[in-house]
Amino acid sequence: MARKADYSKFQGLNVQVLGISDGNPFSQKALSDSLKLPYPLLSDFPDLQVLRRYGVLDQSQVSGSRRAFFLVDQQGIVRGQWWGESFDVFPTEDILQAAQAMLQKP
Repeated sequence: MARKADYSKFQGLNVQVLGISDGNPFSQKALSDSLKLPYPLLSDFPDLQVLRRYGVLDQSQVSGSRRAFFLVDQQGIVRGQWWGESFDVFPTEDILQAAQAMLQKP
């Protein structure tokens, strides 16, 4: 949700932003609608396969997952990772710089 304010910068780089969590699809839609998110907010409920594969599943957390931001290229390779606590805001400029560098790679 932290990417809402700077979504246009990611669009300018042709970077697709997606949110995903362990919430059920109904609550994800309600949250997305209430926040007027410009990007999809996906649910990994009930199987939690994506959260497990990216290493963010953490049953000790209230939400069941750690807060993380991943930069994934078109081949599905993770090119950047940022980890935080439940209300951390990830540094936009760092992520944009990593996205620009990723796009410049052959």
